[in-house]
Amino acid sequence: MQDYEESVLFLGSWGPFQRRIFFVLCLTCVPCGYNILSVIFLLASPPHHCDIPAHSNLSQEPEVLLSSLKREGCRDGWTYSTQYFQSTVVTEFDLVCSEQWKQPLTSLVYFLGGLSGCFISGLISDRFGRKPVLFGSIAVLSIFSSAVAFAPSWPVFTVLFFMLGLGQIACYIVVFVLGSEILVGSSRILFSSLGQPFVYAFSMMLLPGTAYLVRSWRHLSLIMAVPGLACIPLWWLVPESPRWLLSRGRLQEAELLLRSAALVNRVEAPPVIFLPPKAEKAAESVSFLDLLKTAKIRHITLKLWLIWFSMSASYFGLSFSMSTLYGNLFLNYFLLTVVELPAYFASWLAARSFPRRLSFIGFSLLGALALLFIQVATKCYPTLTMSLVLLGKFGVLAGNGVVYTYTGELSPTVIRNTAMSSCAMFSRVGSSVSPYLLEMGETFKCLQILLPWITLGVLSLLGVLLCIFLPETFRQPLPDTIEQMPNTTEKSYDGFLT
Repeated sequence: MQDYEESVLFLGSWGPFQRRIFFVLCLTCVPCGYNILSVIFLLASPPHHCDIPAHSNLSQEPEVLLSSLKREGCRDGWTYSTQYFQSTVVTEFDLVCSEQWKQPLTSLVYFLGGLSGCFISGLISDRFGRKPVLFGSIAVLSIFSSAVAFAPSWPVFTVLFFMLGLGQIACYIVVFVLGSEILVGSSRILFSSLGQPFVYAFSMMLLPGTAYLVRSWRHLSLIMAVPGLACIPLWWLVPESPRWLLSRGRLQEAELLLRSAALVNRVEAPPVIFLPPKAEKAAESVSFLDLLKTAKIRHITLKLWLIWFSMSASYFGLSFSMSTLYGNLFLNYFLLTVVELPAYFASWLAARSFPRRLSFIGFSLLGALALLFIQVATKCYPTLTMSLVLLGKFGVLAGNGVVYTYTGELSPTVIRNTAMSSCAMFSRVGSSVSPYLLEMGETFKCLQILLPWITLGVLSLLGVLLCIFLPETFRQPLPDTIEQMPNTTEKSYDGFLT
């Protein structure tokens, strides 16, 4: 495939066309950001105790007699605290005590939905285009957010929640790929490292505020459908990726789109933008298995899968472990979301000026060390503990922002969405494990508080180790074919020096 970025230099990097694409695509990632923390607020488990019937008067019974009674389940149900929530899925369907295992299982199902969505959307997007998958995933989010609100039982809720998870991460990945392929140069870095993550984090911040005002999980589910419905008119403002069109041999459509962009930017397009023979040669058929077909792409793919797994497990493990900390639940989650803004800003600055591997390793080491130092403060210094949690989240998120850009630059156009989606699949495997970190703490009572934080720190260190052996992509053109991908043996260590 000819050099796409050289062919579109006539458009410039930040004209009216690029600005419109930048802001419209940022808006399309609001629904997925608004929904991601739903697993925490819909499935919150408030403090509870056995319901005591009005005719009972156990308080007057002798203490010795009560201690001799045989313990049994709560025959009359449970009474739940309404300090933070009027109702949740846990309180409505009584997912406590002997049924408590259903709570992390429901979270697991949500993330497995995301895993399935990544696999399906990646294949469809590389075959049929980015735009249909983007708006299809937004539609899935809106439809099943509404449907979840009317779930009559836990099994029905779990099935609908799976479908909600299916649309969430697929939406974010396709927006990222579409923006990375339409925009070039500094505007691409600005979008992928700062613009999209900022809007995503801001939309995440809205859900704790909404959950604070709307204490019923059914009403909250209905409200979660609103951002997706508001994005429907954006269909007419989002174009298909011209880079993807060219990779599929649809040269005339790609040229027509770019000539239209030239009119918007008030620049003159050259008589011939793409050379037909090279465009036809690029129209190759690829599949998921091509990610493992040759040694060159297989080494990169396997390392990226493990890095995404470790980063996602750390990210969501932080969120689920917040329930073990002191303070107001909504404020804690709001602070945990606010820290994403400086994290993404830092990752953008790093993406502009520093090699990808050096940036990722630096941020991830910071996060890992903060998480490991929590062991010192967690019992006696709640303020210091919270500060270390936020610092750990900063490091993990900044590293996560870098790895998104890094993965997009390592992956060729012909299979970029499949590659990104496959990595997102492994990230969903990591997020699926995260709800069980607290359960692991319950199993090992002596390490009940410390074990989750130790595990998160070690996972971050795993990502650092793997990243050392990836090739550097800083200031390199995006590969369009698998043959153009860098070898892992060629640029393994020079990224620390460039």
